[in-house]
Amino acid sequence: MKLELRLDPGTKLLGRAILGGAPLRVLRLSEAGARLVREWRDGALVAESPQHRKLADRLIDAGMAHPVYGEAHLTRADVTVVVPARDPETLPEADVVVDDGSRVPISGAAQRHPVARGPAAARNTGLAHVTTELTAFLDADTTAPPDWLDPLLPHFEDPAVVAVAPRIRSTPGSSVLARYETARSSLDLGDGPAPVRQGGRVTYVPTAVLVVRTAALRELGGFDERLRFGEDVDLVWRLVARGGRVRYEPAAEVLHVPRKTWRAWARQRFDYGTSAAPLARRHGHQAIAPLRISGWTALAWGLVAARRPALGVAVALGTAALLPRKLRPLGVPARESLTIALRGHLRAGRYLADVLTRTWGPVAVPLLLATRRGRALLALALARHLAEWREARPDLDPARWLLARTADDLCYGAGVWRSCLRERNFLPLVPDFSNWPGKK
Repeated sequence: MKLELRLDPGTKLLGRAILGGAPLRVLRLSEAGARLVREWRDGALVAESPQHRKLADRLIDAGMAHPVYGEAHLTRADVTVVVPARDPETLPEADVVVDDGSRVPISGAAQRHPVARGPAAARNTGLAHVTTELTAFLDADTTAPPDWLDPLLPHFEDPAVVAVAPRIRSTPGSSVLARYETARSSLDLGDGPAPVRQGGRVTYVPTAVLVVRTAALRELGGFDERLRFGEDVDLVWRLVARGGRVRYEPAAEVLHVPRKTWRAWARQRFDYGTSAAPLARRHGHQAIAPLRISGWTALAWGLVAARRPALGVAVALGTAALLPRKLRPLGVPARESLTIALRGHLRAGRYLADVLTRTWGPVAVPLLLATRRGRALLALALARHLAEWREARPDLDPARWLLARTADDLCYGAGVWRSCLRERNFLPLVPDFSNWPGKK
């Protein structure tokens, strides 16, 4: 297969070292390997040599580079489009429609559930009707352009790729809610391609729109029908756990109709949060931890929050000073190592602010509001939303943007707490402090 590589914008080639990916990592290359990467960066094709393909796969899996294939041998004729629907206002073009208990039966549906069984069951019912190599799932409230499959199908030239998802953008509208969703849809995973895996930049893709190998999905047993929410996350993680590759490809875009009222929108965000504890039970703490940062970084920020900023800065600088020694054998210059460490500490501050007002928000926010120091800390945490507004320039004024972003976080967090209490599993609330002394 014809394969080119495009280095991710965050990837740096430093002599014989290459730095990038998510989580950030450094790879030490041989002289020949470094020369190959430079050639690929400049547009050379990846040769069929097993050694070349192995290095290319390593860069792709790390998120340091993204594959660009030649013409796909699979076409629209190799794809069956399955649409699960319940009381839909409209339907996208589909090969198989499953009526999941609509009040008025859907004309032409391949099969109908007498009572609603949920999207996972409806998709599994549709899967039983598929005879093609690929299955494309589209939700009833999506609109796909005629050529939406074109950027996705080439990824299946790699036999290890089992699923590919496009970018899902919110249908534009004039209301405040529609304008917010256009800028901050929970289904929109951004404009950068990525491998999909736990701990990566893109940790899952929604099955509101997903193309998957039919055989791989059947071998997996389809969607878990016990999950009312989070069935898409569970499916993707199980595919990856079995050795498959899942890709996010934003070159393809599909529109999704957002909720029409703030009440329905808040309920949606709450429902998303309720998947946390069931996913933690199935996939473990590391998969669902609300925060993954170094214990030393957490200590530094904790000291700052406890009004010991000088000591917190000392901890941050001290740990940053150790990184050049660790990365020097890999060929990373000391200045670059220090920059990596300091930027990591600063990013961690944002991650802490996220978890404080999102996952922990339903409990943390009322507690913070009770004291002057807490209110100051909360104001700092919420300031990141205003910084986001300044960068994104959404079609909303700063005040309404801040209110919507705060409500977004709190609704999701309330769902997480509800799931933890119901399941009696509080792992989704517990941070993962990696790199603490004694932990490998």
